[in-house]
Order: sequence, then structure tokens, then C-alpha cells
Amino acid sequence: MPEWTRRFDQRAGEHAHDSRLDAAAFHRNRDPILAVARKVLPLGEPGHVLEIASGTGQHAVAFAETFPDLVWWPTDAEPAHVESIEAWRRHSGLANIRPARVLDAAATDWTLEGDAQPPLGELAAIVAINITHIAPFAVTLGILSAAGRYLKPGGALLFYGPFTRGGLHTADSNARFDASLKAQDPSWGLRDIAEIEAPAARGGLFLAAIHEMPANNFILEFDRP
Repeated sequence: MPEWTRRFDQRAGEHAHDSRLDAAAFHRNRDPILAVARKVLPLGEPGHVLEIASGTGQHAVAFAETFPDLVWWPTDAEPAHVESIEAWRRHSGLANIRPARVLDAAATDWTLEGDAQPPLGELAAIVAINITHIAPFAVTLGILSAAGRYLKPGGALLFYGPFTRGGLHTADSNARFDASLKAQDPSWGLRDIAEIEAPAARGGLFLAAIHEMPANNFILEFDRP
């Protein structure tokens, strides 16, 4: 298991009779994230979406319910999260969620473990929620590199989380959060939007929109022309 999987995990509790983990953050950010996703992801069109660092798996279920025509591919590098994702998938009964896969997104040229793969090069979207600030920057670079290769023309990469803008924090609470993350691991911390935009551009992605979200978060929407 890669070292960066020592993730900052806000978990509200664990279901007593199975492996489903329940993250408090999911309940706070689900609806705002889905509101933006409805504007970006294709509604009523078939396609495939790869989720990086799916965590508990609750977002995968929420997205699969909202976009029944999209096939959702959840991944994570942490075994406990893969187990939780699988438990949520089975509990949901949704046919458009594929089994959870192990993925180290920091790898230079990553692939998914196992036989079944999404149609790489034809992905409608890649989604990464709350990962850029709780992993080394190599993870963000790995996601950007993969998006440049695997998104189909017109596809989108969505990063959700807190970011700085022009090197400045957007709220005092974010500055405190950033300091606490770096105290846990110097390779963690809030990334500046420009710090992500530059390597994205080198990979053929452009920053199409910055969606302001509640609690001083953003969704960065990168598109592949």
C-alpha cells in the first residue's frame, strides 16, 4: 500500500452489521457537489466515469443514482475504503456501479487491478473528491496525467476540495486547516489553483470553470477539448 494512503479521513461512524463506513463530510457536501455535476456531466447519455479515492463509497452511490445512464468506476488505494465501497455498492443494488478497484493514483502510468477495465480513452469524466490536500502532490499530478490520456474529447475532470487562489487562503479557517494538515504530513496541504492549472495545461486540459462551493470549497472543472 502506498505511503500517501495514510489519509485524513473524517468518518462519522461505522455500520454495525457490515463494512459500510459513514463519512460526515459526505452528508454535508453531497447535494452541492451533485448540483454542479448536473451541469457538467452528461444527463441521459451513456458513458463511463472513473472516481479517484472514492473513500467510503457513498458518493459513488449518490452519483450512480443521479446519473443512471453513466457507469461509475470507484477506486481507492486503501483496503478499508475498498471494502466499504463494495459494501455500499452491494447495499445499493445499483447496476451501474462497478466493483471497487485498488488504484494508486500517484503511479506514473497507473492501471487498475483486476481484469475488467473502464474504456480508457473514452471516459466521460474523472472525479476526485477531497484528495488533493490530503495526499502528496504526486497524486494530483498522476490524476492530471491520466485525465489527459483517458478522457474522451469533451470529457471533464472535477476536483472538489479547498484550494488557495493567487497563493492566498480564501478563509481563516482554511489557513488553520492547511497548517494542521502540514503538521500531520509535510507533503499534504491546500494546493493553489494555479499550481494545478499549469500541469493540466501541459496535458491538454484547460480550466473551464471554478465553481464556488459551501464551506470555502471549490470544484475545479478541467475540460479536454
